[in-house]
Amino acid sequence: MDGMDTIELGRVEVTRVLDFFGRAAGADEFFPEIPAQDWQRPDLQPDFYEPDTHGFLGAVQTFVLRSAGRTILVDTGVGNDKPRPGAPWDRLRTGYLDELAAAGVRPDDVDLVINTHLHTDHVGWNTRLDGDEWVPTFPNATYLLPRADVEFWDPGGEHRPKRPTAHFTDSVAPVREAGLVELWEGERVIDENLRLETAAGHTPGSSVLHLVSGGDRAVFLGDLLHTPIQLSAPHHNCAPDEDPAAARASRWRMLERAAEARALVVPAHFGGHGAVEVRRAGAGFDVVGWAGFSRRERSDR
Repeated sequence: MDGMDTIELGRVEVTRVLDFFGRAAGADEFFPEIPAQDWQRPDLQPDFYEPDTHGFLGAVQTFVLRSAGRTILVDTGVGNDKPRPGAPWDRLRTGYLDELAAAGVRPDDVDLVINTHLHTDHVGWNTRLDGDEWVPTFPNATYLLPRADVEFWDPGGEHRPKRPTAHFTDSVAPVREAGLVELWEGERVIDENLRLETAAGHTPGSSVLHLVSGGDRAVFLGDLLHTPIQLSAPHHNCAPDEDPAAARASRWRMLERAAEARALVVPAHFGGHGAVEVRRAGAGFDVVGWAGFSRRERSDR
């Protein structure tokens, strides 16, 4: 593990652990609102865009937070062996647990798992395959899940999401059945440094995690933001947004607050240096500087 994959924010240590980094989808497919010419910006290569295939590059990753004496995981990637037909991580096999171990984290060490929302690429390592059964990967952890998303993706419920619900069966239901799930809604204080807040739109229960410690600020945005194009043009949504108007409003609200507070913006899927400080610029936001995380090589080659 490169030492640059850990940064200190006040009294909180933040470590970036990669599960997958590569071509996630066609740019037009995933971002139907973004004009093709906007992808020609030189700052998007090589970390966010692949011109040869007009592909959107995305990182799937976990942020490990050590805060107030606890080890906390923010999102858990796509997982191993998960059947995801058509996705670049269909039945993926990665060294994710080895990356966690290199960061000094064993599965039994994890105290809290936060899924910012319940899309397949945020809940995968909630469970692992043991024989022919899916079991909790982090058996001593509390899995903190947004109530609205649990109700939305539960296949036995009345909702019909845009995305398939198979991931609920193999990555959410087993931890709930093990009695490890705690549901929350609205706002939830984690400790003196961390606070969860609902920011609906991408999904009904999409949430952000605010870090305030000493003089440092950060906001873990989940999927409110996928590409730097959405900084300069935050009105652009992505195809999986369940409620486009709400997603647009949540993105703008959180970026504006981050700019005012000079908070580090930490999206779930940014490649490159992974996180960014922004400032207001016209109808959008400019990059002030990137975080101290190391740039990682693609894992899909």
